[in-house]
Amino acid sequence: MPVSVPRQRNVSAAAGPGDAADTDTTDTDATDTDASAMDATAMTGTVTGTDRTDLTLLVVEDDPAGALAVPELLDAADAAGTRVRIRTARNLTEAERLLTDDVHCVLVDLSLPSPRAAAGDDPLAPLRHILRLAPRHAVLALAASADAELAAEAVRVGAQDHLFREELDGRLLSRAIRYAVERKRADAVQVKLTESRLRAQENARLERGLLPTPLLEGSDLRFAAHYRPGRSRALLGGDFYDVVRTPDGTVHAMIGDVCGHGPDEAALGVELRIAWRALTFAGLCGDELLSTMQQVLEHERESEEIFATLCTVDIAPDGRRAGLCLAGHPAPLIARRGRAARLLPYEDGGPALGLLPRARWPRRQVELGGAWSLLMYTDGLIEGRSAGPGSPRLGQDGMVAMMNRQLAEGLRGEELLEAAVTEVRSLNGGELTDDVAVLALERERTRG
Repeated sequence: MPVSVPRQRNVSAAAGPGDAADTDTTDTDATDTDASAMDATAMTGTVTGTDRTDLTLLVVEDDPAGALAVPELLDAADAAGTRVRIRTARNLTEAERLLTDDVHCVLVDLSLPSPRAAAGDDPLAPLRHILRLAPRHAVLALAASADAELAAEAVRVGAQDHLFREELDGRLLSRAIRYAVERKRADAVQVKLTESRLRAQENARLERGLLPTPLLEGSDLRFAAHYRPGRSRALLGGDFYDVVRTPDGTVHAMIGDVCGHGPDEAALGVELRIAWRALTFAGLCGDELLSTMQQVLEHERESEEIFATLCTVDIAPDGRRAGLCLAGHPAPLIARRGRAARLLPYEDGGPALGLLPRARWPRRQVELGGAWSLLMYTDGLIEGRSAGPGSPRLGQDGMVAMMNRQLAEGLRGEELLEAAVTEVRSLNGGELTDDVAVLALERERTRG
């Protein structure tokens, strides 16, 4: 039998626990114990001593006398394992006051008068107002059966479902409330999944920018790379690299490091890598290339404190010699067949990009020989501890010794880089705090 909606003043935003005794209630078949438990837990939503969850419904209706008939919910809810508390508002102003975080669902009477701020004669203005007030709440629209089209439009606007006043009964309303709440939760989860998917797509695009596919068609050099960001659970950092072969047969390789290892640094690294590739294909090399790269950095960085280190190598078409430029970056390591690995000369290196406005970066000619392996890396590989926290840093000398051991074991290419980063992490006693990028170029034979 339908009954009038009880007005529960004790759960309004202004009421406190001591007001419970003044609450207007309706006779029900529920026991006094159940009623007390519901009153005590109305704000938490949990029925004491059971696994059931209370749901609070805010009814926003147009009858100041409270004549809107809402069916008795308690008995119907018991069968479903859920109890529903009802709170009512006479108008949208009162609804805004009563719309607290413990409300799970709002039932909006579409016959409510439009808010004063609503323009025109939009019959759904009250619903739109509630949807703006309660973006995280489930919303049900209540309409007369003659307004079926309006009710359907309410769902398209944003309500989880609609109900017809003439067909309302306890089972239908209880089920509609529960379904609306679950649908709202599912919608929220879907929004988060969509946002996560978009972030993953953005990260993938950014990763393609930082970690490109090398352009080595026509070259006899073998390429391998390994990348590990320093941030916990991060996909990307501020390190970047690239390798391309220009039409004249020269192979150009670059590795760089933007100070810091957040998403902003990663984005700047992508810009610098793309600029390097474009400038290299345009024919720039050595000091001219690095001076232009510095201009790019100065225009794109967020503050003057941001700088980037860079190492570039251009390997002659015959593969026996190369030009080396260092901009505040550690020198590459070269390993020749039958000889211990060592660092390439680095005394003539220039400053990091972005530090000095009129800096110069001399290009040094180095001999590579017939068969060789060239390892380029960022400082994350050498700045970890050599035997756990509190121990000296590994440094370049420690890195060279480590690489010689692994080369002696026959490691090459990706296997060598993976083993190197794994050992550095082990020596550090845990995850490295800085980004690590390592690339290797190998020439296995001498051209006849």
